[in-house]
Amino acid sequence: MFKGSNVALITPFTNNKVDEEKYIKLINFHLENGTNGLVPVGTTGESPTLSHNEHQMLIELCIKESKGKIPVIAGTGSNSTEEAISLTKHAEKAGADGALVVTPYYNKPTQEGLYQHYKAINDSCGIPIIIYNIPSRSVIDMTVDTMAKLFELKNIVGVKDATGDLDRVDEQKLKMGEEFIQLTGEDGNALEFNKLGGVGCISVTANVAPKLCSELQKFSKSLSDNEIKEAERIESTLQTLHKSLFIESNPCPVKYAAKLVGLCEDNVRLPLVKITENTKKEVEKALKVAKLIDE
Repeated sequence: MFKGSNVALITPFTNNKVDEEKYIKLINFHLENGTNGLVPVGTTGESPTLSHNEHQMLIELCIKESKGKIPVIAGTGSNSTEEAISLTKHAEKAGADGALVVTPYYNKPTQEGLYQHYKAINDSCGIPIIIYNIPSRSVIDMTVDTMAKLFELKNIVGVKDATGDLDRVDEQKLKMGEEFIQLTGEDGNALEFNKLGGVGCISVTANVAPKLCSELQKFSKSLSDNEIKEAERIESTLQTLHKSLFIESNPCPVKYAAKLVGLCEDNVRLPLVKITENTKKEVEKALKVAKLIDE
């Protein structure tokens, strides 16, 4: 259902307002360049600084413009269970193929609290739900046991794993089986993650390198030695770019990269700010290494 290269879409702004024209341009760019799925209004889409109306409009516009060609996994997470239910219900009604629901941040629930949070969303909706486990931002790590308990529910289908711990791939596969969808949230470990049993990535880098990210995903699952070598070559090519996009807070660097490749401006909403001149040089250098802009 959900596999390959799924882009964590940036949200373009002009004069601090959502730029719908540039957003549509981004969606079509991905449809034309092999992206396997669209993930609007997540962390990379600056969901914390979007109004509810903007959040819902961006999901609706993404679904409308993608025309069912590739899946749309809408970001609907919140540290308020009621708000997460409301956002997930909206995504389902709008026609999203799935919902990406982050573990509640700041209020630090226990494992039982995590279970009850996702169960309440599951019980209120009929859309496939992907757990987004990102301890570095949410300050809590969902255990494999809690995840396995949630997988018994009707709508919980998998995880976006941003722990950076590759041992988790095997642990989760052993506990939940092959049907549990494992997507990495770390561009830098995408190839190794797939080799261990993952099926794809929710990618920041794909915003500016969709074709390369898509090809890496496709070749990583090949039985051909030559195609595996090609996946390894692409991974090596992209490593500098992956690193440069996280020198400062995401999505500030990737928005600057998007500006350099002609997709949109690098505007972000406070409290985020544009990247420093030093970081700009690193991002530009990385884009040149990946041959995404001219030397």
